[in-house]
Amino acid sequence: MKNLNLWEQIVQQTQMRWEDVLEATFIHIQLVFFSMLMAVILGVFLGVLITRVSSLVPFILGGTGIMQTIPSLAVLGFLIPVFGIGVKTGIAALFLYSLLPIVRNTYTGIKDVDKATLEAAKGMGMKSKQILLKVELPLAMPIIMAGVRTAAVINVGNATLAAFIGAGGLGDFIFLGITRGIDGLIFLGAIPAAILAILLEFLFNKLERWSTPEGLK
Repeated sequence: MKNLNLWEQIVQQTQMRWEDVLEATFIHIQLVFFSMLMAVILGVFLGVLITRVSSLVPFILGGTGIMQTIPSLAVLGFLIPVFGIGVKTGIAALFLYSLLPIVRNTYTGIKDVDKATLEAAKGMGMKSKQILLKVELPLAMPIIMAGVRTAAVINVGNATLAAFIGAGGLGDFIFLGITRGIDGLIFLGAIPAAILAILLEFLFNKLERWSTPEGLK
């Protein structure tokens, strides 16, 4: 193995482990998907909530912001006593790391809606719930989607750390390669993770454009 150059190592490891790579990629996608699903639901709710209850802004934005400052491995360690070792802990940690950009962008997007537009909606007899669903959220959707995109791309990278607590995914190859000193194994996990991040960036860019109202394009 030491006599092989990096490309030859990657090719050899791929030939030997391609089925394992596919399985790990599927697990990686599951970790990101389920954590993001929960983060979008709670993050948008919290973002809307603090536009209505301004006294909660420093607590919710501050709390989600603090989560971003805690090292990923420390968060995984804190959650092990609660969820145990495995997938649940990985999803919970990724969920917590995803909240800030979604909450912040939801709050910012709704707050940036033109006041004249809101007054016009009220003048048409719309209730608060109708204004939120038919005016504020549609106009804020591009900014909200930008937050979701940011969280999803970051999550792909953070999900590799879930291998530390037995959650599986592409991180297994990275840490196995580090342990054994095999660069080809490291890249076997890193390359698919990078491709996933690029694909998600492309997908959410498309969704962001699609969700933008025609008048704002």
